Amino acid sequence: MNRSNNLEQLKEIKEWDVIIIGGGASGLGIALDSANRGHKTLLLEKYDFAKGTSSRSTKLVHGGVRYLQNGDISLVIEALRERGIMRKNAPHLVRDLSFVIPSYDWWSSPFYGIGLKVYDMMAGKLGLGPSTILNREETLNYLPNVNKKGLKGGVIYHDGQFDDARMAISLAHTANQEGATLLNYFDVTELEKEKNILSGVHVTDRIKGSSHIIKAKVIINATGVFSDEVIRMDKPDSKPLIRPSQGVHLVIDKSFLQGNHAIMVPHTTDGRVLFAVPWNGQVVLGTTDTPVNEALEEPLALKDEIDFILENASAYMTKKPSRKDVKSVFAGLRPLAANEGKKESTKEVSRHHKIIVGTSGLISVLGGKWTTYRKMAEDTVNTIQMVGGLPDRKCNTETLAIFGNDFNTDFSKPYYFYGTEAEKIKAIDIEKASHSLSEKIFISENQVIWAVREEMAMTLEDVLARRTRCLFLDAYETEIIAPQVAKIMCKEMKKDALWIEEELKKFNVILKKYQL
Repeated sequence: MNRSNNLEQLKEIKEWDVIIIGGGASGLGIALDSANRGHKTLLLEKYDFAKGTSSRSTKLVHGGVRYLQNGDISLVIEALRERGIMRKNAPHLVRDLSFVIPSYDWWSSPFYGIGLKVYDMMAGKLGLGPSTILNREETLNYLPNVNKKGLKGGVIYHDGQFDDARMAISLAHTANQEGATLLNYFDVTELEKEKNILSGVHVTDRIKGSSHIIKAKVIINATGVFSDEVIRMDKPDSKPLIRPSQGVHLVIDKSFLQGNHAIMVPHTTDGRVLFAVPWNGQVVLGTTDTPVNEALEEPLALKDEIDFILENASAYMTKKPSRKDVKSVFAGLRPLAANEGKKESTKEVSRHHKIIVGTSGLISVLGGKWTTYRKMAEDTVNTIQMVGGLPDRKCNTETLAIFGNDFNTDFSKPYYFYGTEAEKIKAIDIEKASHSLSEKIFISENQVIWAVREEMAMTLEDVLARRTRCLFLDAYETEIIAPQVAKIMCKEMKKDALWIEEELKKFNVILKKYQL
């Protein structure tokens, strides 16, 4: 992927079949599917790929045990099927993870055991492993740090885990290979119309400062929590269709789990489930479900949300985490598709996706979840072929390997998420390949160079937040290594000392939001 080469495509192609606004999970999935079906496809992202919600998940590829509890059977079946497809198509990014539900009364294990057998049955051939009821000793073997007082036993079940931002970058690579043109830091400022029908977009290149009008047969709004903003560009008096809900996660040391298995707490003080999940040598605690009125680019974790997570996690742990143990805190906004006329709490709003076609031809993709990104894309491209008069071609993404696809991935290795590309990155400089710029988080000079050369990383934040996951794993250590990374980028991008100073200044503002 090369941004300069992609900019050249804007000059060469006078009218695109499809323009996608938004470079998160749904936008990237649509770009991949559309290009694979042979449509001339352009994706425009205002910031960086997966800058928003799509890099701030709980890192789970799952059917959703909680949705089963809520009776949303169709969503669970769809998500479990898509979980299996993701595992098959991106084995370097998606893996099996076992979850243990500890029980402190005699009926919990049989109760959850029956529910999870139904969960297994729904997954069918795409299941990751059978659920099993555990006795007290088995539960302690799986979760050495679990609260032992009153522990009766537990249930173990299997779901998927992935690295969300790395999945997004791999999807971008795959879409690029299939012929899509992707541009980050391209801001759509206005919609172009001819006789009240959409015909293109006005855009500003936020890196170069240039403006363009780009023509297209079909325009897709895949901007997640910002969907209403794009819809209002089309119809200024439109009612809100998205109900943003904030989910907060805390990252703590792996010693709080002391094992490779996750804890799933089935009932928190607000009726949600809570996860403690091992991830890249740390543990992710989450999440919350807080309604918000305004969709921010950098949402902030509230004190109540942080206290809620620590309080509920501590109830299940012998070694109890406190604020001083939090290495990083990150907040993401769920783009929930609101049900008109219903006054549900955000935790009750379905995670199903909706596709809405406006009278001008604007197609908006609302709601959904990471696990079902591929199905969302398939449904969207089927819609645009009908609405936009594009050739009717079938979807092939169910069996399409994601860039880097490697069934021999060793998840204990620092380069695992690159899959088949790992050796190319190491070959940039063999001596530096195994040397980390940090003693606490693995990040090599080679990775920084690769991010700039091959992954369209334009800013320091792109590299430290999404091409590597340093900011999400340890915001305090990231503050220490940021100047080194900026210097490596500066040299590779042929920038000057002023660029380093400005990047560090901008990054420091964002960094502080990840520190308590």
